[in-house]
Amino acid sequence: MWEGVPTLLLTTTGRRSGTPRTTPLIYGRDGDRYLVVASRGGAPAPPDWYQNLVAHPEVWVQVMADRFTARARTSTAAEKPTLWKTMTTIWPAYDEYQARTSREIPVVIIERA
Repeated sequence: MWEGVPTLLLTTTGRRSGTPRTTPLIYGRDGDRYLVVASRGGAPAPPDWYQNLVAHPEVWVQVMADRFTARARTSTAAEKPTLWKTMTTIWPAYDEYQARTSREIPVVIIERA
């Protein structure tokens, strides 16, 4: 938990270095799937972890004591509105972050491998 919201540890593979990189992220659930938002606080560029998983979608996840391999992908335009609502219910500031940038902030879907 961080600031009263659930967090997971996402480990991606560096797109240039090939080095594993671990990032704590707020997460939500959609059935068995985990959801994270690549907001970077509304910065013009997406976070490094997002760029890494686009290049290498095989990731490692830890939620509490549960550690597993997974595959990550960006939600489609059709999927995003519902998933965005799920995530803004957990962390309302995501709407503020989206208002700060012209970049479309992605919702990432993570599914166990």
